Amino acid sequence: MTMASEVAEAANVLARLGLVTAYGHVSARVGNAMLITPAGDLACVTASEVVRVPLTATPPLPAGVPAEAWVHLAVYRGRPDAAAIARAQPVSAFAAAATTTSPKGFGGLVPLHGQAAWLGESIPVHDSATLLRSPELAERAASLLAWRGEALLLRGNGAITLGAAPGLAVARMWVLATACEVYLAARGAPVTPLSADEIASWRAVGGELLPRLWQHLRRR
Repeated sequence: MTMASEVAEAANVLARLGLVTAYGHVSARVGNAMLITPAGDLACVTASEVVRVPLTATPPLPAGVPAEAWVHLAVYRGRPDAAAIARAQPVSAFAAAATTTSPKGFGGLVPLHGQAAWLGESIPVHDSATLLRSPELAERAASLLAWRGEALLLRGNGAITLGAAPGLAVARMWVLATACEVYLAARGAPVTPLSADEIASWRAVGGELLPRLWQHLRRR
């Protein structure tokens, strides 16, 4: 399967899971460029429609590229380890981000169940609901992922997840949606967040278990 095919399949699965409606995108790093889904319904994106964009791109974006592609470029520039990105709008992410404080972008949601540790030691929240349609706005959001973690909540604007492949970024988006549901269900009650050792133990097996989750999700 080509990388463009992987990007398209990941986008299709993201739509089937109900994590996007008419909006959202998936991308993958390929050398000094990224392959990204076009602006449109991810449920019917094909490999031939995936667009190549140089990582050094400056305004304006190529025709057909989502206007928020700037955040993908900003993450790839700031995180050499980021190989793929999913951008989606889980309903639970809207709710969790609206009820979570994240001073200076850090803090945010802490893992309340093991799989949530695959998103990072905590999930930062970008404090602006403005669409990330410029390099400057995208850089501000992406800076919250500059050093660690694989997920970012965007207040009023969904979420971003990273992965070693497009499918793994989508699997993390599913985990993020679930983590937000768990957070909201437990909110207001006494909770016991995962300890640092527990988080480390779950993160240590993410490379083994996250691909298994992706294989399950792609068959749904």
